[in-house]
Amino acid sequence: AAQAKESTIIFCGVHFMAETAKILSYDKTVIIPDARAGCSLADTINAEQLRMWKAEHPGAVVVSYVNTTAAVKAETDICCTSSNAVEVVQSIDIDTEILFCPDQFLGAHAQRVTGRTNMHIWMGECHVHAGINGQDLKAMVAAEPDAELFIHPECGCATSAMYLASSGAVPAERTKILSTSGMITAAKETRAKKVLVATETGMLHQLRKANPLVVFEPVNRAAVCKYMKMNTPEKLLAALRTGKDEVTVPRDIADRARLSVERMIAIGTPSRTKE
Repeated sequence: AAQAKESTIIFCGVHFMAETAKILSYDKTVIIPDARAGCSLADTINAEQLRMWKAEHPGAVVVSYVNTTAAVKAETDICCTSSNAVEVVQSIDIDTEILFCPDQFLGAHAQRVTGRTNMHIWMGECHVHAGINGQDLKAMVAAEPDAELFIHPECGCATSAMYLASSGAVPAERTKILSTSGMITAAKETRAKKVLVATETGMLHQLRKANPLVVFEPVNRAAVCKYMKMNTPEKLLAALRTGKDEVTVPRDIADRARLSVERMIAIGTPSRTKE
């Protein structure tokens, strides 16, 4: 969005994504086809709650997943994506406390990989990813013992996946904790005939495009984000015609939020996140 030469951006995503586009390209007009397209994860923490949490841990560094509002980003030291959460945590001095929000599963993944003991994790979750549980995963693994596992670190089943791998229930080399971009890369490289995918089902389309020769199956077919599906072709057409709904962010919040996003960008975004 920041690199686009056009002065108007129509962002077919959920609201925090459009806000982030506005933060990074403040002088451009940013429009979202349906302003009601929210995010259950972003809603689990607000700026006031984060300020109170920071007051309880003076001197701590706040790491916020990009799935947060602009107001929360403005209270954040550095943002992260699912691709670089581990690298962001590793970039912080080992003796400095970390407050990680809002996703408890991504935070637990970053803590497990880095071994940080002074990391406090907000108990937020994406209702879709949290609903993909260990029981779903165990049932699918039992039914498809030769399949690979692609698991997004936001999922409630990520810990179960690591347990299954460590116990030998599934080969560790076929159990992969992957970011969204990491899944695309792994899909292109896999030699498996079938892959079980634990994330929002809309991801299956991109994986099947990346490797049409592989069968990609969802761990939970009900893992559908109603908010992401709110942006329809009809609403996009209406946005093109009317210029609504415009996304606005107060200048002072945008300026502070931009710093946390730029720090994240400086860390870089690896192509995948995995064990």
